Amino acid sequence: MVDTFGLRALPPGAVPVNVTLDAALRKRVIDGVSANLEEFYVDAALAKQMQQALQEHAKAGQYDAITDGDVFATQLTKDLRAVSHDKHLGVNFSPFKTPAQQTPSADELTRMHDRMRHENCAFEKVEVLFGNIGYVKFDGFMDPGVCAPTVAAAMGFVAHTDAVIFDLRDNGGGDPAMVTFVASYLFDRPTHLNDLYNRKDDSTQQFWTLSYVPGERLVKQPVYVLTSKRTFSGAEEFCYDLKNQKRATIVGETTGGGAHPVGGHPVADYFMIGVPFAKAINPVSKTNWEGTGVQPDVKVSAADALATAEKLATDKIHANEQTAR
Repeated sequence: MVDTFGLRALPPGAVPVNVTLDAALRKRVIDGVSANLEEFYVDAALAKQMQQALQEHAKAGQYDAITDGDVFATQLTKDLRAVSHDKHLGVNFSPFKTPAQQTPSADELTRMHDRMRHENCAFEKVEVLFGNIGYVKFDGFMDPGVCAPTVAAAMGFVAHTDAVIFDLRDNGGGDPAMVTFVASYLFDRPTHLNDLYNRKDDSTQQFWTLSYVPGERLVKQPVYVLTSKRTFSGAEEFCYDLKNQKRATIVGETTGGGAHPVGGHPVADYFMIGVPFAKAINPVSKTNWEGTGVQPDVKVSAADALATAEKLATDKIHANEQTAR
């Protein structure tokens, strides 16, 4: 019987090993997880609750029989999320020793950027639908330092449409700076989109629309954003920002509910933890979508979201034409 199955990319020089956990390694992992939660997790009180929960599970012997790294990482993640309900939080196992956190080399950055470009910066489709409705589907918010030209090309293609649909049904998020960059095309005035509060640093970073974007802005067109339960993290921020600014109509399903940016940290040999270290604070709602997701304005199944948005856009275009006469 196969208990777990996974595919992993090995970093250069990594040598995979057959890891069998013992009590000492399990303890180092739990201690490392606890230390990272205490130092970085966005909610200090919740971090203490998670630390206590892990200690109680360990004291009760609930981890004693686990010798497989994947199983242990999965169980720790379940136990942490049972307390926090934070979908960004997770423990990961790799069958090679995880290196100490370090800055990527120039070659590594080049390979990463080349891969982004090869994947077209997660942009899947840009077209003009019947009725002069622009349609842009992209599945991630990549680094704008690499992918801004792709965004500019996509926006330029739909710049003269009468309405625009952004399809984020398969978008899992990404770089907050790219969220700001894409959103900046939709406003003609400086607009405060979002804040990120970092608990460890006790600092808040504000995100405003940019004063300059390449090409034309799309400020007159009605905007529709398609969502599904898979829409997550930075993609949710895009929806939430536009919804609170009343700049878009959200069509589809309630999104995944992850509003905490995450950072990776090694905790022990073979194990790392992704720790949410900050929280979004919307300047309008003064809160975020953590745990609740972004509620659509028009709730339909993800499969029906595009057809629904097309009809909404067509009706809006016709209404605008009648008003202009």
